[in-house]
Amino acid sequence: MDPERLRALLDDVHQGRMPVEEAVRELKELPFRSLGFAHADTHRHLRTGFPEVVLGQGKTATQIEAILRELGRGGSTVMATRVDPAAGPGIVARLQSEGLLAVHWPTPRIIVLGAMPELDRGRGPLVVLSAGTADLPVAEEAALTIELAGQAVTRVFDVGVAGLHRLLAYRELIEKAAVVVVVAGMEGALPSVVAGLFARPVIAVPTSVGYGASAGGFAALFTMLSSCAVGVSVVNIDNGFGAGQLAAMLNRKDAP
Repeated sequence: MDPERLRALLDDVHQGRMPVEEAVRELKELPFRSLGFAHADTHRHLRTGFPEVVLGQGKTATQIEAILRELGRGGSTVMATRVDPAAGPGIVARLQSEGLLAVHWPTPRIIVLGAMPELDRGRGPLVVLSAGTADLPVAEEAALTIELAGQAVTRVFDVGVAGLHRLLAYRELIEKAAVVVVVAGMEGALPSVVAGLFARPVIAVPTSVGYGASAGGFAALFTMLSSCAVGVSVVNIDNGFGAGQLAAMLNRKDAP
């Protein structure tokens, strides 16, 4: 249940449009709803300003559908990440057959149930950079998460250190950013470069992209954690969602 729905419910009780007992029944289910195999956290939107997110990895298509349906029942827009690309279209088709608004984004492997929020700029513009095209799934996961948090984002992809002139072509855009999310695999050098060139907070996202010695993203992770540039914060390997959510929270107009 999102804050707007809760206010509407309380207003209905106040105005006499809803019996108290009916409101009590709805509020009893506010913290979570048990589905047997999962406890859907319907209270998270009220606590954090962002609904619970379904991690699709390791779940069956039936489980993903059920949790999305339950979380969206109160009117919130909800998302599932790391959805198997082969399963995504079928999940969306079944939800749409029930008259629900659902969209599948195959590149970031995300399903969204409900309408996208209206976007604003928050405290300032947000930018997501990727070092290479192969980092696109993680970069798009971060960018779409920012948009689902109600904030606008600019995407700049394939501007890694193998050709720094590509990055410098976007100097003016990056200098105006409130927060920059930098996604990189291989040796993971791009966040240090961005933080060294621009006085902007950088959220670094290592990806598992790379050859043998990159060790599935650990080389990039260690590089980012060892950065000598100031203002670099690092999330886990391939955690585009975490980076996008952090950027949106830092950029909220009501943030302390």
